[in-house]
Amino acid sequence: MKRNLWSMTLMFLFVLAMASCGTAEPAVLRLATTTSTADSGLLEAILPAFEEEANARVDVVAVGTGQAITIGEAGDADVLLVHARAREDAFMEAGHGIARYDVMYNDFILVGPTADPAGAVGMGTAAEALTAIATAEAPFVSRGDDSGTHTKELSLWTAANLTPDPASMSWYQAIGQGMGDTLTFANETAAYTLTDRATYLSMRDNLPNLVIVVGGESIAENGDSKLLNPYGVIIVNPDKGNINDELAAEFAAWLTSPETQAAIAQFGVEAFGQPLFYPDASD
Repeated sequence: MKRNLWSMTLMFLFVLAMASCGTAEPAVLRLATTTSTADSGLLEAILPAFEEEANARVDVVAVGTGQAITIGEAGDADVLLVHARAREDAFMEAGHGIARYDVMYNDFILVGPTADPAGAVGMGTAAEALTAIATAEAPFVSRGDDSGTHTKELSLWTAANLTPDPASMSWYQAIGQGMGDTLTFANETAAYTLTDRATYLSMRDNLPNLVIVVGGESIAENGDSKLLNPYGVIIVNPDKGNINDELAAEFAAWLTSPETQAAIAQFGVEAFGQPLFYPDASD
């Protein structure tokens, strides 16, 4: 009896040891990305598939694109998923990244209060609407956070030959917050703001005081080409040290694979009747 018990104990320990040897600790991928990919729910929807496939854990830092790029420059992220093409190109040209790939796109829209004090609803371009807002001195809230959306907003003001200054223009507020918080603030203060469509649609039920001013109800109805919003994935240069470039490359390949691109194309369709992002890796 004792011999049988001892044999069973040895067998149990052997099985336990074999199981322990076959279970590797998940690798960690540090992803710095824009708030829109998190606020829209996209990352929550697609990342579990990568984590399971790669036996990895993705640690996400969702900030403005400018801050995400700064994190990459410091070597504090392995991979970036951002949306400010000129800044992405500058990042690559400076040698901070070793590869960049197109991933997806959506569009920006201008939203504002239902009362529309600037009379901007239905205007053809954001520049026209911004001119009307400035003329009426109607409340406008800017992210003011060096994000991709903030960068786009400033370029649109430039297109309208205007330079808003929060220090001297009381109607223009720069709050230094992410997209979700900025939309909430605009809703509460009856202000206009620029947003990516994905975040707006994902929050629309909680924004009863806002309507789309420029951009239409879908990307197909958006007649302003300046409002296109492409996203790219960048592998950070391993020369910075402590960069898991192999896992970052695996993530980039997974993100641009037909299977993940198909998942991106379907994200939001059931809930909103349209995708929140459009796959772009094959173009």
